[in-house]
Amino acid sequence: MQKLVLASNNAGKVKEFQALLAPLNFQIIPQGELGIPSAEEPHHTFVENALAKARHASAASGLPALADDSGICVHALNGMPGVISARYAGDHCDDAANNLKLIDALRNHPDRGAHYVCALVFVNSANDPEPIIVQTRWYGQIVELAAGTNGFGYDPHFFLPDQNLTAAQLEPAQKNLISHRGQALRELITQLKSRA
Repeated sequence: MQKLVLASNNAGKVKEFQALLAPLNFQIIPQGELGIPSAEEPHHTFVENALAKARHASAASGLPALADDSGICVHALNGMPGVISARYAGDHCDDAANNLKLIDALRNHPDRGAHYVCALVFVNSANDPEPIIVQTRWYGQIVELAAGTNGFGYDPHFFLPDQNLTAAQLEPAQKNLISHRGQALRELITQLKSRA
């Protein structure tokens, strides 16, 4: 079983990645278990932040690393919260505060269109000249009333018209099939297999 450092300590993400990567025989180790602090995320794009996090985790651990940078882009807000989705309401805020701020910001906007973005980066080493980079989108709408308990982040407010459910109402296995992270991970797995 190959060890792989996940450049995240987000419990929701760790759980999703462990489930999605189990068939590839990777042992996922969250960077916090190795005492690796979070990397800085100063960039304006998901890809740049994910690459910085992957290189940081690999350099600190000496192992291959996987990082994602993901968030929600709301059309009426010119793509905000975007790369600051996790700290939209402030540096030490929680999901509830972020959702409250988003709903408030959309109060006078009829356009509720939004999409989740996942930029996923895999590096064999900190200086890998050919990182695998995948970026995917998952489209939906922001609804005012939260529904569901299975998700995290903005999931209770992210409504999927084709499912007639919010992301937080999906069963985890179903979410992994259609989510931005699930899409990105399947593409990453395809690329990893092609390099083997």
